[in-house]
Amino acid sequence: MIVYNANKKQFVLDVRTNVIATKIFNLISQKGLCAGQDREFAAWQNSMQFMRNIVDDAEIDDEVQVAIEYNIPQTSKRVDFIIIGANKKGEDNIVIVELKQWTKAEIVDDDMHFCVRTYVANNNRIVCHPSYQAYSYSRFIGNYSQVVHTNNINLVPCAYLHNYLPAYKHALSADIYKEWYTSAPFFIMDEVQPFTDFVKKHVTQKSSKGDLLYLIDHGRIKPTKSLQDALATMVKGTPLFDLLDEQAVCFDMCVRTMLQCLKDRKKRTIIVQGGPGTGKSVLAVNLLMHFITCACNAAYVTKNSAPREAFLSILTGNSAMKRAEIKQLFRSPFGMSQVPANSYDCLIVDEAHRLVKQMYRDYTGTNQVKECINASLLTIFMLDEDQAVTTKDIGSIQEISKWCKEMKSNIIMREETKLVSQFRCNGSDAYIQFIDNLLQRKSETVNIPFSELNYDFRIFDNASELREALREKNTNNKARMVAGYCYDWNVKHGRGDIDIILPGGFQAKWNLSEVWAINPKSFEEVGCIHTAQGLEFDYVGVLIGKDLKYNNGRVITDKTAISKDDNSSGIRTANDEDARRLILNTYKTLLTRGQKGCFVYCEDEALREYFKKRLTDCL
Repeated sequence: MIVYNANKKQFVLDVRTNVIATKIFNLISQKGLCAGQDREFAAWQNSMQFMRNIVDDAEIDDEVQVAIEYNIPQTSKRVDFIIIGANKKGEDNIVIVELKQWTKAEIVDDDMHFCVRTYVANNNRIVCHPSYQAYSYSRFIGNYSQVVHTNNINLVPCAYLHNYLPAYKHALSADIYKEWYTSAPFFIMDEVQPFTDFVKKHVTQKSSKGDLLYLIDHGRIKPTKSLQDALATMVKGTPLFDLLDEQAVCFDMCVRTMLQCLKDRKKRTIIVQGGPGTGKSVLAVNLLMHFITCACNAAYVTKNSAPREAFLSILTGNSAMKRAEIKQLFRSPFGMSQVPANSYDCLIVDEAHRLVKQMYRDYTGTNQVKECINASLLTIFMLDEDQAVTTKDIGSIQEISKWCKEMKSNIIMREETKLVSQFRCNGSDAYIQFIDNLLQRKSETVNIPFSELNYDFRIFDNASELREALREKNTNNKARMVAGYCYDWNVKHGRGDIDIILPGGFQAKWNLSEVWAINPKSFEEVGCIHTAQGLEFDYVGVLIGKDLKYNNGRVITDKTAISKDDNSSGIRTANDEDARRLILNTYKTLLTRGQKGCFVYCEDEALREYFKKRLTDCL
């Protein structure tokens, strides 16, 4: 979506007469975008003065086009500044400029190739390197715009940090960021002339094709051949994504339904149900790959960032460039409210039970189930209602059915859309039943001969002993500790260096990284439910807090034991029935993350002894 768009002459006049920030604010408001806070208004006031100095050059024609706050289609991302035109040879170019008001920045860690730390929004924060940000925007536009390819339009990303002090340039130009600033050069405070020369190298006159950005904004949105080939190459030969049994049956049914939707342009919604470890995510990635390689506009959607980050890492390995190439295919449902109806051919919504109504900074969103169905011709929801873990989680068959009826989307639930075979927990369906029995989640129980499961399930009296036993299993970085909502987030809130302290000398921090599941340095950290959900490990160590106890033959829940730092689950203020359901769902989810084994420590001694007895009885 184009917000502010003018020729160079008008832009220079708007800045000179001090109306540029007001114009941008009014245009953004008219278009229903979320912006215009005091901080952004001040940024426009400041940064546009510097951009005027760059483009107000005699060699740049007055008719060259300028765009500000360009909203990239199908996203909530906005490009700060764009210069559109042609070079002296008549070749069409679009210069994408990421603007920053930083004065300095620093390297976060040698392993973090995308990020820097800087003072922004009244705090020191970890944010994207500006060159990476500009480059990723250019790849997103280029990978989805047929106009760019058919018209041979060159996208030129760069960044301009007009307040950045030369003494700190070394941080942004460190070798770990080389692939980004090589592809998208950055310019700082004392580099006005080099930046002006860079712009003039690519744009000095108006394009013979008119307003190129308008052509892109109103052109067909679909994955280009380069994006199709990139994803196919990454997925091919990866055993993790092989389809088995009913996964393959469901895959064929989804593909057939997509063809029907493309033929008759009627909306359809498929609900794929499956418990932990039944392969919903594997199916989702295979469908994404297939639809993209067939030139359908598709995306994998999940509310939790951890599964998205894990899949990106698996598919791209250590290649940051590959990651930037396909990152736009793995997106959050936040901002989906700004996507026009049926913009996507297919949205594959994993962990759909975690969808919510409006929250965080998704100011225009009202209901993510509704917004996903609206945005796509075919919407495929992968869900397990037993894995809802907060009071805000609304993804359910009932909720999906309601919005399908409202938006006239034919809902499909069949035998082919139910995944039952277990591919986690050593392929044992009986283990899931054992956990249900153990937690007393269901009134009816089935006798489980645990000795036949060939699964390493152990109860520990000491959390430190659990960690050491788990460490022995972490030979290939496939073992992690996880916990529920009981423990405070001291490190995050600056209250100390330790989050979790348990009897026997156990001390640990919560995970603070989105790549906790795959970072070799993360073993000592404890993953929260929001980080662990949707992921799996060879071995998992589960710390069960005081919200789960055992008394008089019953597993009981205690919502008052939930940490006051928990601002997401809503369990503390939920009614007792909902609180019990969510606490049990949380621990079932955590106890089913392990492929080969699960080690458990319970703070409540009576619960530990009950678990031991049940395990002994099942041997």
